[in-house]
Amino acid sequence: MFSRNHVKRLSALFLGGMALIALTAWAAPQFDPMFSDHAVIQRDHPVIVTGRGAPQEMIAVTFGVETREVRVGTDGRFEARFAATNSTGRIRLEARAASGSVVAQDVAVGDVFLCSGQSNMELEVRSAQDAMTQLRTSADDQLRLMLVPRAVADDPLRDFQQAVFWRPASPDSVADFSAACFYMARALRKTAKVPIGAIASSWGGSRINPWMGARAQAAIGQGAQSALVSLHGRDPVAAERAASAEWEKWWRKATGDTAGKEPWQADSSVVWSDVPRIGPWEEWGVSALADFNGMIWYRREIDLTVAQANASGTLSLGLLDDVGRVWINGKPVGMSARSWQPSSFDVPPGVLQPGRNVIIVNVLDNYANGGLSGPAEVMKLSLGPAGDMSLGPAGDMSLGDGWHYAVAKQSPPGAPRVPWGDTTGTGTLYNGMIAPLGAIGLKGVAWYQGESDVDLPGYADRMKAMMADWRRQFGAPDLAFVAVQLAGYGDPATKPAENGWAAMRHVQYQAMARDDHGGLATAIDLGDPFDIHPGEKQEVGRRLARAMRAVAYGEALSRTGPQASRAIATADGGAAIDFTGLTGGLHARSAAQAIGFELCGEAVGSCRFVGGRIEGGRVILTGDGQPAVRVRYAWAGAPVVNLYDEAPLPVGSFELPIVPMR
Repeated sequence: MFSRNHVKRLSALFLGGMALIALTAWAAPQFDPMFSDHAVIQRDHPVIVTGRGAPQEMIAVTFGVETREVRVGTDGRFEARFAATNSTGRIRLEARAASGSVVAQDVAVGDVFLCSGQSNMELEVRSAQDAMTQLRTSADDQLRLMLVPRAVADDPLRDFQQAVFWRPASPDSVADFSAACFYMARALRKTAKVPIGAIASSWGGSRINPWMGARAQAAIGQGAQSALVSLHGRDPVAAERAASAEWEKWWRKATGDTAGKEPWQADSSVVWSDVPRIGPWEEWGVSALADFNGMIWYRREIDLTVAQANASGTLSLGLLDDVGRVWINGKPVGMSARSWQPSSFDVPPGVLQPGRNVIIVNVLDNYANGGLSGPAEVMKLSLGPAGDMSLGPAGDMSLGDGWHYAVAKQSPPGAPRVPWGDTTGTGTLYNGMIAPLGAIGLKGVAWYQGESDVDLPGYADRMKAMMADWRRQFGAPDLAFVAVQLAGYGDPATKPAENGWAAMRHVQYQAMARDDHGGLATAIDLGDPFDIHPGEKQEVGRRLARAMRAVAYGEALSRTGPQASRAIATADGGAAIDFTGLTGGLHARSAAQAIGFELCGEAVGSCRFVGGRIEGGRVILTGDGQPAVRVRYAWAGAPVVNLYDEAPLPVGSFELPIVPMR
């Protein structure tokens, strides 16, 4: 098996060779995927047509009735700039050169939307509710879809790693497309009455940080992490050393362990037990681990000859769920960086030694099953070139058994992860899945993400920085962004409690309300307490479209839906809550009063449920004789809510201080 770095080097040589062959063998210019057959090009926005051709060749690019002559650069790329057009519908797009010509078929001018986020945006139409009926009626040749494959990159890519293309909406193209994005685009087709292009670029489980480019990272003080990711692209070993030093420093500070006494040292004082079998620890039959989330240490000893110790090595450990960090003989080797993928680590020279060698693995699991999950047959240490019998059969040493484990005495929160990871990386998804879109024009961005950032402070700042950076890339300072507020999920609340899911909803509203071109689609009532991926995406799409009509099209609609604006103290010790963003008045469903309100004192644990009396666009909470300085609403993961305006849209989670009467 080739190491990750070996594969990267071979891939670079292969791609470089292919690029050289392509540059010399192309019979005609080629457009980039964004300008390929069935493309939708944004109206009322300058157009930059890009593609490839033979280096230094002159190309005549025609867009509509205008033609620009441009020279292909030494890198084999060209771009032709055109003024914005306000006409819509079919348009000519062609590139001609001495080497040949290319015509993009069925290109239209209309409105283009980018949809991004994590799994609830990624969820396909075929996996959402009523899929069979919706697919049967999905055909629309004026609605075109582009699905961006998952990709991770250490630096911004100019080309997608896999084939990307536009497809008219049909049962075949819609089935695997984002349900929320498709339903939003379909709704906008009905109101905008122009061709619509929808681009889906999402990755399940991702935090917001991987979607933020280097400029956005610098804006939130993460410039050093971006630099480390870039270093990883140039020198993976140096980057791993730097990341390991950061992790080890964090561990010593968090646990109080002194240098040389940490659990990853070969002769640490940790008490070890036999690993029953390779696989999730929840399946070992050990009662204490049946539902365990946290850290576990693993240990394996091997003996090496002098020749083996001096050989280059690759350590393959299969799946480390959720994330694992590896040491050999107390020296760091690396951390698994790709979620849900088997791990493979280069073993730098000087790490292995003749005789006894000790491999230590720390595995952190935060959700569901965890551990050194294998499978056992892929776990091995590969030494030197395959077939070198002086190093053992094929140079491989099996590691599928003989492991020991110890539950970490401490599992401190906030363990650093390598910033070149996928779902928790620093800019890695932006580099691989957003940057290659270049400077195409967009009408708006729909964003459905936040689940993976619950309880991580600073989300509003990250959102602000990301929106600014994407607007820079797409050349639109006023580009509309609409975020989906988290849907209901989690144990239903029977009494007031602190809740990170509710706090995230409140932060999402704050982030979008403070942005002049931001909107919010509330989904609190569209969730499922038992499924983090609720299937009702048609209404999510309709609400996204409604907010997009407000912020992207300037229609006289609320861009956030009904939201609490202030809570004013009343004479009886209660509060009167005013709302903004209302369509008509407020109404309670299935009850004479609004439920889910809480009056709270200063201290944590002081909140108590109270009923809400609706008076037009205001809700009155009657005092209960206890101190009240704050008011909360729907403060739970999956709250029962019944307060709606006449759109009808629900009121989402919020917390407000109670201000004195004037």
